[in-house]
Amino acid sequence: MQNLIYLVLSNFPLTFTLLGLLVAGLQILKTPTPRPPGSSAEAVLRWFMFFGIGVTYFYNFVCHVFFGEQIAQFIGWAQSPFQAEVGWASLGYAVLGFMAFRPHRALRVGTIAAVACFMLGAAVGHIYQIVTAHNLAPGNAGGMLWYDVLLPLFGFFLLWKTRAGKAL
Repeated sequence: MQNLIYLVLSNFPLTFTLLGLLVAGLQILKTPTPRPPGSSAEAVLRWFMFFGIGVTYFYNFVCHVFFGEQIAQFIGWAQSPFQAEVGWASLGYAVLGFMAFRPHRALRVGTIAAVACFMLGAAVGHIYQIVTAHNLAPGNAGGMLWYDVLLPLFGFFLLWKTRAGKAL
């Protein structure tokens, strides 16, 4: 059980994104058929914004601000004041994710674009650390590297699928 908890918490972007997909699936199943065009895609995007961005980045905020030493070890870094700065930036992304739960296209596009800049930039940093410092710590070369690339792509995919009510 301890290993499962560690796996779930150390892969939190995947955990919270999957939770959002589960909630979206339940919402879709509860929607009477025939479903309005685009309603399934809207549900997935809505819950991705809430869990995949809002809850994920709130968790990241808590980890970096209140458990900075442990997170630095997990990433393979030395503890630094930048831990708290990453945490506070994460709180801002969390707030955007929660706000973008409501259907407002421009806010959703801006939220995903801002998070993508952060995550893709972090992916470049992870790769740089792998190549130059041989940092293969789980928080640097493990799932986090993949999430930093795949979650923004998933967010942009959802924006594309929800444009003008297109069906998922």
